[in-house]
Amino acid sequence: MTLPFDGAISRFFEATAPEEIRAAIRGADKNDMLSPSYPHAERMGRKAYERALHTLQIELVKLQAWLRESGGRVVIVFEGRDGAGKGGTIKRFRSNLNPRGARIVALGKPTDVESGQWYFQRYINHLPTEGECVFFDRSWYNRGVVERVFGFCTPEQRAQFFDQVTPFETMLVEDGVHLFKLWMNVGRAEQLRRLLAREADPLKQWKLSWIDVEGLNRWDAYTDAISETLERSHTAQTPWTVVRSDDKRRARLNAIRTVLHGIDYARKDAAAIGPVDAGVCGGPDIWDA
Repeated sequence: MTLPFDGAISRFFEATAPEEIRAAIRGADKNDMLSPSYPHAERMGRKAYERALHTLQIELVKLQAWLRESGGRVVIVFEGRDGAGKGGTIKRFRSNLNPRGARIVALGKPTDVESGQWYFQRYINHLPTEGECVFFDRSWYNRGVVERVFGFCTPEQRAQFFDQVTPFETMLVEDGVHLFKLWMNVGRAEQLRRLLAREADPLKQWKLSWIDVEGLNRWDAYTDAISETLERSHTAQTPWTVVRSDDKRRARLNAIRTVLHGIDYARKDAAAIGPVDAGVCGGPDIWDA
């Protein structure tokens, strides 16, 4: 089987990855957590996960019904390193919702026209109307992280971004938008394990890009950019929620709980939602570089 990018991810694992990362992957069972700082030793069991997810999806359906009735608007921003589980988490949010009112926005490279516009302009075009929830699978925070790491923007453009991002988001909140910013965090060994699995699976190879491959060699640059971005764009009115996603199941459940607890919708059952696991989901203080 021909591997994408001529097997570059496998070569990185064999020849370039730090020895402790290779050892962690080789010595682990599939349910083991590879990060020593992750608060759980093993992945959550499937039956318990599916029961909890079913309950939370009922609450999400209630939330969507309330949005339609009240005209509320929700924006959920998903950011994170490659392989952190953004797409899978969005899928679990939406799986029982009416897709007409729960849109995914996943923008590609800016066109020539978009490159000549105000940076936030192309994102504004996709903000929700009344009754809608919009999921941004990556967002305007590309400028804070990916564009810095790969040199796709100038230092002046990035400085302007940080000057404008909090006022931009504050205007959304003051206009009544329920804004959630979720940083999906994944450890280095777990990220590499997932990218190796994608490389080997013909049904998932489409998820890989040149950015994913090159990013493996830029872990530290990503770490610096993420740290600065969280520090400079986390405010009381527009906070970041960090979701430690080494266990995808716990990450999905706690991301959904965070959103449900953050909105007072009709017929809400807070007891059914359950508590957020503070070791898995919290503020930037739980981010693990």
